[in-house]
Order: sequence, then C-alpha cells, then structure tokens
Amino acid sequence: MSVSIRLSRKGTSNRPYYKIVAVDSRKRRDGRYIEQLGTYDPLQEGTNFTIDLAMAEKWLAVGAKPSETVNSMIRKARAGARAATA
Repeated sequence: MSVSIRLSRKGTSNRPYYKIVAVDSRKRRDGRYIEQLGTYDPLQEGTNFTIDLAMAEKWLAVGAKPSETVNSMIRKARAGARAATA
C-alpha cells in the first residue's frame, strides 16, 4: 500500500475547506483516509493552515509521498517551528 499526504475537500459551493490527510493513494480524493494531519482554509487571510508536524514526519519517515501543495505547507511549518525556537 502506498500512502500519500494530500488535501481532502470539504465545505460547500464557493466555500472550500480542506483537511490534510494521510490516505492510500488508490482512494478517491474525498474518500476514507487513514489519519487527519491538519486543516487548510484558503479563504482565511494570513496563516491559513494548521499541521501536526510530528505526525507528518512520522508518515514521511515510513515512505508517504506528499502532494506539492502539502509539501510546501510542511516546509513553511518547519521554517516557522525553527524560527520559534531560535
């Protein structure tokens, strides 16, 4: 089973809201997922996503492939975590 980390769309028409999930890559975009890692709200200004870096790192360590969008969110969260500790 190959696992990917990607967005799952929720919300209504013209009001999108996404969950960042770890899912079997053969499943549908909005289908059943293994674990929820965070959220993304594209309509919110400023920092519009939350992600649990520890869970994301766990999935990346076992070979999960993130989508391009989720990969950029993980990079931003890592940079924010480094800046907070420095």
